[in-house]
Amino acid sequence: MENRKSIVLQSHLDMVCQKNNDVNFDFETEGIKMEIDGDWVKAKGTTLGADNGLGVATIMSILESSDIPHPALEALFTIDEETGMTGAIGLKPGQLTGEILLNLDTEEDDEIDIGCAGGVDVTITQNYATKAPKGQIVRIEVKGLQEATQEWISTKVSEMPILSWEDFFTKE
Repeated sequence: MENRKSIVLQSHLDMVCQKNNDVNFDFETEGIKMEIDGDWVKAKGTTLGADNGLGVATIMSILESSDIPHPALEALFTIDEETGMTGAIGLKPGQLTGEILLNLDTEEDDEIDIGCAGGVDVTITQNYATKAPKGQIVRIEVKGLQEATQEWISTKVSEMPILSWEDFFTKE
């Protein structure tokens, strides 16, 4: 495989910092509290870590392995993929020599997605005037209910008036 095109395997290290509403947690100063649940490693009340952990683990496993045949490889671990691609933007021309770049990104435990490593931020602006809302505005948050209870709530919610963005805004 040495005569094949060289490959850059890319994955990102940043994480989506989310916590449950009933958890006091500071992502800047606290470490993730992990627990083992059968065959699963889970976080207590927060996201577990890098949402691209499977991509990172895949690259590290291939690099560590002595029995997986592959062409010349480079590993690229970027940051800030979720909010601005500043890790990838910081790359200088010529830093990587691979001819093919494979972005390994997924949050699923039974798949690896291979895709494009590009990204773009888009800002769209629109002038609008607000209107008084029509109907009833409701916020519903439901967690961990039995199926029959969920069906009852779904029925009640479906009887409520449906509001759209147009109920709140008018283009100028």
